Amino acid sequence: MEFASYISQAESTIDAAQQLIDQARQHPGRIDLAMVFFTSYHQPQAGELVERLWLELDPQALVGCSAEGVIGGELEVERQPGMSLLVGRLAPGVRAHPFHVSEHQWRQLLSDAELFGHRLGVGPQTRVVIGMGDPWTTPITQLMQVMDTLCPQAPLVGGMASAARDAGQNLLVRNDQTFDEGLVGVSLSGAIQVQTIVSQGARPIGRPLIVTRGHDNVIEQLGGRPALEAFGQIVQDLSRRDQELLEHGLLIGQAISEYREHFGRGDFLVRNVTGVDQQRGAITVGDLVRVGQTVQFHVRDADSADEDLRLMLEAAARSGAAPEAGLLFSCNGRGTRMFDRPGHDITLARRLLPGTPVAGFFAAGEFGPVGGRNFIHGHTASLALLRQVR
Repeated sequence: MEFASYISQAESTIDAAQQLIDQARQHPGRIDLAMVFFTSYHQPQAGELVERLWLELDPQALVGCSAEGVIGGELEVERQPGMSLLVGRLAPGVRAHPFHVSEHQWRQLLSDAELFGHRLGVGPQTRVVIGMGDPWTTPITQLMQVMDTLCPQAPLVGGMASAARDAGQNLLVRNDQTFDEGLVGVSLSGAIQVQTIVSQGARPIGRPLIVTRGHDNVIEQLGGRPALEAFGQIVQDLSRRDQELLEHGLLIGQAISEYREHFGRGDFLVRNVTGVDQQRGAITVGDLVRVGQTVQFHVRDADSADEDLRLMLEAAARSGAAPEAGLLFSCNGRGTRMFDRPGHDITLARRLLPGTPVAGFFAAGEFGPVGGRNFIHGHTASLALLRQVR
């Protein structure tokens, strides 16, 4: 199994496509899988772009989408002309199944296990589903719930296309076709190992607390005290730096498992605190809550995001041979919107996984598992690392 990643900043779509094709042709042997990501500057000629890639590279599967920014080679290209391409030869015994699910097919698909497995190409041997969705026409929460039930061994990794401001303005790619709605992707099955990384880029503050009263997405009490009162006590004990970070937004982490004496990195699903009720002393969060759940407040800044991703990549590098390929889906709130220099996430990935070609895009919501369950995230870097079974 061998992969390569390329990127072009050419303003002309045809020139960018030809640059990538010329480089990809230097890749030895056949191309089984190709993934292409392009910014909105290239959408008007996306049909011709896809046709060229399909005919000239002749992959078994081609998937991709439009995005606000793209990642590949050694670069991240944000809000300007950019196109990235990952190409690779799969090992014997690895099957790639490209798919597209249109908006009107979701209801039947999500209620029919046999049809679901056939359309997405998932089964007991599936190791990962890599997906790119249109935010307006993909019921991502329901999809993840079905995947958790039907194929818990196969995480969903990817993200929402981010080139559009309105429905119908994103483009999705499957083989030689483009679509402006639904979900595209590829499932990989058989003799392949897939390691996932979900770097939520947040740091806990205070201590874990138990939800003692709440409903829906409202936390009324924490540890038997009004939620705002409990939070106020935490704030008093914070450093001035952490208090300043609260001005940029407060997060709350929901423990994936309650059966731990100590909680650390990767044990929480991080969500936004979306509002407060001063009169009732309650807070609202961007997810459902339940009584008895363990939660902990979090903050996010560039330093926390850098540390979180770096530690996770270092652990991945220690866990085995260098991956043959990496797919990186970073939130479009990261990049230069979060860090003081461009290319932060790709630079870390290339430095800590030096033998691994990486490609991806800046997403409007990132897919990745936490605690063995699929979730959609924000401000996250989600990765799928592909390794050949040896």
